[in-house]
Amino acid sequence: MLLTDQDFQALWITLQVAFYTTLVLLIIGTPLALWLARISGSKKAVFEALVALPLVLPPTVLGFYLLLAMSPDGAIGSLWSAFGFNALTFSFLGIVIGSVIYSLPFTVQPLMQGFEQLGSRPSEVAATLGAGPVDRFFSVTLPLCRRHYLVAATLTFAHTVGEFGVVLMIGGNIPGVTQVASIAVYDHVEAMEYTQAHGLSLILLLVSLLVLIVVYGLNRRIEKKLA
Repeated sequence: MLLTDQDFQALWITLQVAFYTTLVLLIIGTPLALWLARISGSKKAVFEALVALPLVLPPTVLGFYLLLAMSPDGAIGSLWSAFGFNALTFSFLGIVIGSVIYSLPFTVQPLMQGFEQLGSRPSEVAATLGAGPVDRFFSVTLPLCRRHYLVAATLTFAHTVGEFGVVLMIGGNIPGVTQVASIAVYDHVEAMEYTQAHGLSLILLLVSLLVLIVVYGLNRRIEKKLA
């Protein structure tokens, strides 16, 4: 058989990590992107650089520092353990948290671009008509920035699917728990099981291609509607 049960498990874990990472980032990335779009000056440059840092930092370096922070003696890990929760390192939750940090710029940057292009005028007009902040966001900002949300969600999902270094550093390589598809491919190559490595790689390639086709297709539809 081309793929083993362990390969299918790795694929399932990969899709779950990508789904939860995208969901969490859309929720926490929205207020962050809104805030970044509204500020200016040197403060904006500093925070934009911090958000974009995972783009230029080697994944293993980021993963190493996250591993230290999430370990039982680390800043995040000790606080987490104080509440009686299980350790974050080498756990599914730990790799989701790592993925959220690693994929942060892929969500925040497209959303910030959308909010900057939209400006504050439409929201101000809605406010003069009596709409509250939440109503203004869901009735005005969200529909007018839907293209940017689509791009943000797609990029985040596709980027997380291919993640390797950060997941390996934080989660290790535990089959059925933290072993994602990219690590399973590496394992197959190490064991010279090229047929399995090829099968798994082909699935990842097709998933990524399918996601991009969907986003380009939807983008064109939205463009036509806005034209």
